[in-house]
Amino acid sequence: MRTRKRVFAALVSLAMGAAVAGAPAASADRGPKFADDPTTLVDTSIGNNGDGTTFPGATTPFGMVQLSPDTQLKKYASYDYAQDTILGFSHTHLSGVGCQTMGNIRFMPTTGAVISSDPAQYGSKFSHANETRSPGYYSVKLDKYDVKAELSATQRTGQHRYTYPDAAAAENVMIEVGESNGYTYAGDVHVVGNDTVEGWLQGGNFCWETEKERYKVYFSAKFDRSFSSFGTWSGGKLTAGARDASLSGGRTGAWLTFDPAAGKQVGSSVGLSYTSVDGARLNRTAEQVGKGFDKVKDTASKTWRDELNRLRVAGGTLADQRTYYSALYRSLLHPSVGSDVDGQYRGFDDKVHRSDTPYYQMFSLWDTYRSQNQLVALLHPDKAADMTKSVLRIYQDGGWVPRWALGGGETNVMSGDPVTPWVVDNYQRGLLDKKTARALFNALWHNANDVPADQSKFRGRDGNPSYVKNGWIGYLDVPGYTFGDTRQAGSATLEYALADCSLSLMAKGLGEKDKAATLAQRCDNFTKLWDTSVQSRGYHGFPRTKAEDGTGVGDPDPAKSTGFHEGTPWQYQWLAQQNTPALFGLMGGAANAEKRLDTFFDMPTLLADPAKAAKDSWVHGAYDYHNNFAFNPNNEPDLHAPWMYAWTGAPWKTSAVMRAARTLFTDTPYGMPGNDDLGTISSWLVFAMAGVFEAQPGSGTYLLSAPMFEKVEIKPEHGRKVSIEAPGASAAKLQYVSSVQVRNRDLATSWISHEDLLRAGKIKIALSSTPTSWGTSAAAAPPTLLDAG
Repeated sequence: MRTRKRVFAALVSLAMGAAVAGAPAASADRGPKFADDPTTLVDTSIGNNGDGTTFPGATTPFGMVQLSPDTQLKKYASYDYAQDTILGFSHTHLSGVGCQTMGNIRFMPTTGAVISSDPAQYGSKFSHANETRSPGYYSVKLDKYDVKAELSATQRTGQHRYTYPDAAAAENVMIEVGESNGYTYAGDVHVVGNDTVEGWLQGGNFCWETEKERYKVYFSAKFDRSFSSFGTWSGGKLTAGARDASLSGGRTGAWLTFDPAAGKQVGSSVGLSYTSVDGARLNRTAEQVGKGFDKVKDTASKTWRDELNRLRVAGGTLADQRTYYSALYRSLLHPSVGSDVDGQYRGFDDKVHRSDTPYYQMFSLWDTYRSQNQLVALLHPDKAADMTKSVLRIYQDGGWVPRWALGGGETNVMSGDPVTPWVVDNYQRGLLDKKTARALFNALWHNANDVPADQSKFRGRDGNPSYVKNGWIGYLDVPGYTFGDTRQAGSATLEYALADCSLSLMAKGLGEKDKAATLAQRCDNFTKLWDTSVQSRGYHGFPRTKAEDGTGVGDPDPAKSTGFHEGTPWQYQWLAQQNTPALFGLMGGAANAEKRLDTFFDMPTLLADPAKAAKDSWVHGAYDYHNNFAFNPNNEPDLHAPWMYAWTGAPWKTSAVMRAARTLFTDTPYGMPGNDDLGTISSWLVFAMAGVFEAQPGSGTYLLSAPMFEKVEIKPEHGRKVSIEAPGASAAKLQYVSSVQVRNRDLATSWISHEDLLRAGKIKIALSSTPTSWGTSAAAAPPTLLDAG
């Protein structure tokens, strides 16, 4: 646990002063008002393309169900705003992933005779003008059939309502089980009685890393009208009157036909489960039956309204607020609850277990440990604790900790050791009971020093043999997923060092002095990659991948990327934030480090024209990872880099950089610069617009910058309200912090601890249009990670 008692500080802020039509108006005496209903400011279409890969459909915070339209299959984004044909509405989606996955159990209303099981044949044209999108609700008119399709959701169920035209000769619902957006390997569908369809499927092979991980999802769909006829298909073969079908030829499903004379609306409640059809049926009956579509829709909307009000803002333009609240919405979609209403869940041993707290799944840890986990912990400490306990259950059931967990399987995607700082962050915030903390530490210590005996399920830290021995991972260009970190030896070494340094804090807090000392010695392992002979753009010394014998590997140009995962040494050089004095010492001191940062962000251009620097000087394209020396705001490795100015004595430059970054985000379907990665990029933006960010994962320490709103209000679940006031704040112009007051006392530091933020009550941040001396002294900088414990 953290024991540091340092002067506590301020954080987030408020939106811009000039309100426009559509944004909440300012009152003469109290400044801008908070929105009455922030759900009206969320546009779920933002990022609905091959870059952002978000989805527009209906879901609830951290829900099991994401019921959303699909316009294409076997693509990163199963809904692309540029397309004009809907293939159906599937019940599972992940927000912002960079590989095809999920899109399971797809429904589609049609009219007339059923003649094909191919969605390319029965899909329908649509127009965005006929879509309605809001948190927890989606509707669209299907032009081919003149059908209005409406979707809503509870935590574990999806709700459909289809309104058919008067002229329909037959009202049908097509249910595809075997074909998803991701890979499917097995599945069944069963027509039960005259109003229910149930089944299951097995999917997996996310990002093609191991090609072995699998998950199972089950469903139970009950309709509010009886079928007049039905049938099933396997592959392309339709069999009228059949009740059962198994996966064959890529597609398996059932169709249901309703008598138009009995009504023009058909509703369906669809329960999901990752344990069994019985579990899906239980979830459906517990959460939906008897509530009706409108009740579910209203409840979902209220849930989202309450959720968005946990971190609400006032001020700014309508576009600012739409961009902010839409990002906050996307930040709170995952991880997804994986347990049924009775506590049962399917573990990583493929067995069904029971948990006394909600069990969560879908952990994109390489991404979320940098920003999204901190946001969840701030707003929902109870849920963050349950999510952390879920990681422990993965270890207990499966035998190792995850890196990128999908359903009940470890995908082994990405590199490094993200689970460790992710867990330590929640430990540092005091969210874990002693028993859970002890068990998790033992799991993480195992992970930090060993390798799984069977890497076919969990790869673990495959670089450990050379890393533990030498302090760096010896590079080998060896094929196969069991050598993922070894192929990314440069960046993985940096990630291991950060992880081990954070774990040393947990060891210290638990009284493990010897283990804490061992881990602390690894904090500076990033220095062992530093090659002083490498030069680039007038700077000497950069991290370079090494072979086990210590020789450099690949092109020494730090704008190249041998051994650096989705990035280059220019971008990864900043991933040593656990000990910035040591890092800056390698760079020739803080002043020289600041010059590097200025080159990295193109500071001269940025100060003259922030939008131009972001557009012309930084990396562009969601997948343009390599061969560049500049800042990449589209991906995770250097997201913390703007806050490194806090240690150079120029925190005002962070405020400038983040206002430039703000210009890359808009309130349009193309308003995200890269994959959202389960809310990582969105939460990064939320923190930046609020004026606070944890740059040292595992520290529980927030760095401050100029907010982009005049008011920010934080209301953690079961916690006290924290108000931040920043009069005149605007995202549209360069502004800098000139002073911070917490409870009417000046704050001299440029950071605030998590615990001090929660008890701050009221924070006032004064802003200036010119750079200031606030936070520039060495004493104002945050401590090293070791000193944060």
